[in-house]
Amino acid sequence: QVHLVESGGGLVQAGGSLRLSCAASGNTFSLNDMAWYRQAPGKQRELVARIRRGGSTVYADSVKGRFTISRDNAKHTVYLRMNSLKPEDTAVYYCYVEFLLPPEEYWGQGTQVTVSS
Repeated sequence: QVHLVESGGGLVQAGGSLRLSCAASGNTFSLNDMAWYRQAPGKQRELVARIRRGGSTVYADSVKGRFTISRDNAKHTVYLRMNSLKPEDTAVYYCYVEFLLPPEEYWGQGTQVTVSS
């Protein structure tokens, strides 16, 4: 069983920054991809950024150049540094982790990010 703990959300003014963290604990032996998704009110959940075990990354076009995803494999933790935040970044942000053996995926509980104009 795997447990995810997210932290770092909050209220920030447009142009500000936040850093989200998500730590995995439990059976993390075959931890593979880690990612951040977000869901705004009335919208579908969407991928924000994804990072593979080896470090390669993928970003949504809307956050390229502003957000940076990183991970610490020793701590089984994924981070999302968010700079130049915009009101349209307001959403609940969810951590996502994927395992190989057995093939499983887990979601965090979500953390609210609110950007005021």
